[in-house]
Amino acid sequence: MANFSFDASAVAPQVTNGVLPAGTYLAHVTESDIRPLASGNGQGLKLTLEIIDGQHKGRRVWDNLNIQHTSETTQRIAQAQLSALCHAVNVIKLEDTSALHYKPVRVKVTVREADGKYQESNNIKGYEAAGGGISAPATAPTPAPVAEAPAWPTAEQEAAKSKAPAWARK
Repeated sequence: MANFSFDASAVAPQVTNGVLPAGTYLAHVTESDIRPLASGNGQGLKLTLEIIDGQHKGRRVWDNLNIQHTSETTQRIAQAQLSALCHAVNVIKLEDTSALHYKPVRVKVTVREADGKYQESNNIKGYEAAGGGISAPATAPTPAPVAEAPAWPTAEQEAAKSKAPAWARK
């Protein structure tokens, strides 16, 4: 036992965060790993995403994509989701999952209701480019028009200026 003085009325109690409300959030991938599926039916890409804007900034959500699976349908769906993420962050030829890290992306988050086997949780149902819809591969930006520099005054203009009253000269 230790002597300790603490007034709980002076500090707001910790709130359990629970799941994120369904919505679209600006996030980035912070971790990625390819692991064998617990079912033994293939491999999954596990992604950790962190919300980087808004009232839920700093919160995390996870996505598990069955990128290699014995079910062609399951594998096709997961690869389409991975393609959406790759397009959204403009990594079209993915050779190392770390290439997805720390690039802003909008994620559509849903809430999976609790059932007898699982607690309430978040699911990621889509990825979009941070600026809106799925982005196309980047192209070279169009250069901005260059304004012409003003021409130097001619000798006639200089002579006229010197004849002008002092208040009119620049």
